[in-house]
Amino acid sequence: MAVKSAAPLPAGLGLLAFVLPLAAQEAPPERIESDHLDFRLVQLASDLEHPWSTAFLPDGRYLVSERPGQLTLIDDGEQTTVEGVPEVSAQGQGGLLDLALHPDYGNGENDWLYFSYSKPGDGGSATAVARARLAGTSLQDVEDIFVQSRFSAPGRHYSGRLAWRQDDALLLGIGDRGRDPQRAQDKSDHAGGVMRLNPDGSAPDDNPFVDEEGALDELFTLGNRNIQGMTVAPDGTIWATEHGPRTGDEVNRIEAGVNYGWPVVSRGNDYATNEPIGKNSAPGMRDPLHVFAGRYAPSGLAYVSSGHYPDWQDDLLAGGLSSEKLTRLTVEGNAVEAAELVLEGEIGRIRDVRQGPDGYIYLLTDETNGSLYRLEPLD
Repeated sequence: MAVKSAAPLPAGLGLLAFVLPLAAQEAPPERIESDHLDFRLVQLASDLEHPWSTAFLPDGRYLVSERPGQLTLIDDGEQTTVEGVPEVSAQGQGGLLDLALHPDYGNGENDWLYFSYSKPGDGGSATAVARARLAGTSLQDVEDIFVQSRFSAPGRHYSGRLAWRQDDALLLGIGDRGRDPQRAQDKSDHAGGVMRLNPDGSAPDDNPFVDEEGALDELFTLGNRNIQGMTVAPDGTIWATEHGPRTGDEVNRIEAGVNYGWPVVSRGNDYATNEPIGKNSAPGMRDPLHVFAGRYAPSGLAYVSSGHYPDWQDDLLAGGLSSEKLTRLTVEGNAVEAAELVLEGEIGRIRDVRQGPDGYIYLLTDETNGSLYRLEPLD
C-alpha cells in the first residue's frame, strides 16, 4: 500500500481541501473573471498520473482513477493507492477510465463502485465495465459486468464515459476504436455508440434494439465516434460531448434508438488530407446540437444545478483536452444560444468536469502530474 502525504491543510479550505506542490505547472491566478462569475481554482490534489475521473464517497473522501491503472483514495491530506484493480491495457488512450458510484451507494447492499477500463485480450483490447466493493484500501468482489463484443487494436477511442439515469440504468459510451469507423453503423457491434445497462450489466428489456434481429441488446444509440463527456440532467435529459476527427467536435442530446451519423455524417476533416469526411447531414441521422470551433477535444461534461452558481443554472460546462478550455454552454431548445469561454490554458488539459455532492464544480487535469481543482465563486 503506497501512501503520499500532503502539505498541512490551509485554513478556510474545508476538510477535503489540501495542497501539494505543483511541480512544473504554475498555480492558476488567484482570481479569474467570467461574464457572470468571478471565481478561484483551489487545488485539492496533485501528483496524479494522467487522472481520468473522480468519485465522491458519502463520508467526504474521494477516489481518482489514473489511466496507467491506479486507483487513488484521497482522505484528509493523504493519497493512498487502492489495491485490487484488474489489469488494464494502458497503451495509447487506454487504461483505467471512468468511475461511478451506484445511485444508492451508502445503504450497504448497493455499495458498488463501477469503473470502466480497457481490458486486454486476444486481438487487442476492449472497453469493459467492472464493479467492486471498497473495503478499506482494497477492492473486493471485483467482477466484470460488461465487456464489448470484439477485442481490437489500436489502443484508442475507448470512450468509457459512464453516467446513471434516474431509472437506475447505467449508460456507457464506447468509441469506434479508431481503425474501422464503419463499426459505428453496425448494430451487431458495440463500437461507436452508447450502451444502456442494468446495474448487473444485463440489457434492459425496453432497450431500443432488443427485438431487432442481428442487433445487440445493450445498444442505446449508434453513430457516435468517441464520447468523452456525458451527464444526465435532473429532468432526465442526457447530454454528451464527443470527438470529431480533425475538428468537428460535437455536443449531442442522447436519445434512445438515435443514429448520430458517424462516419456517414461528420463536421470534421480527414487527418491526412484535411478533406471533409462524410456529409453535413443525412436522412435518419441526428445533426449535432453544437459544433465546437477549431480543435476543441472535449472531455468531461457537467450540468450545473447548484445554487453556488446562480447565473450558470441549467447550463453545461464542457472541458477540453488539447484546447485546455472550459466552456459554458447555454442551451435553449435545439440550439446552443451562448458559448462562453471560462478557462483557456490556466490549468492545462481538462479531462473531467463534475458537480460534486457539495454543489461545487470539480476539474481534473490530464497531465503526467495531474491535479484536482475545486471551482469556488468569489464575491
